[in-house]
Amino acid sequence: MGFKIIFSPESLEHLGEMVRHIAQDNPDAALRVGMKLLDHAALLADFPELGRPYAKRPGIRRLSVKPYAICYRVRSEIRVIEILEFWHGARRGPVLL
Repeated sequence: MGFKIIFSPESLEHLGEMVRHIAQDNPDAALRVGMKLLDHAALLADFPELGRPYAKRPGIRRLSVKPYAICYRVRSEIRVIEILEFWHGARRGPVLL
């Protein structure tokens, strides 16, 4: 059985902002980008180590979905993946409090 995926409120807010921004010019592309990011996040349920360690934040991993990244934490002891941030590569690095 895979890990449970939990999305932080901030990650969902930022995903929504990215999708709305893209939708201003191309609603179909916005839907594709949003679904692609969610599909990649869902892969983490079965492959929690898929992303690489994020050197700037111990305990955080980053899954690249160019030009985006999904920042997450693996909580192996309770079989949970915490999605902390959906991030566009053109933006400054994620804060990840």
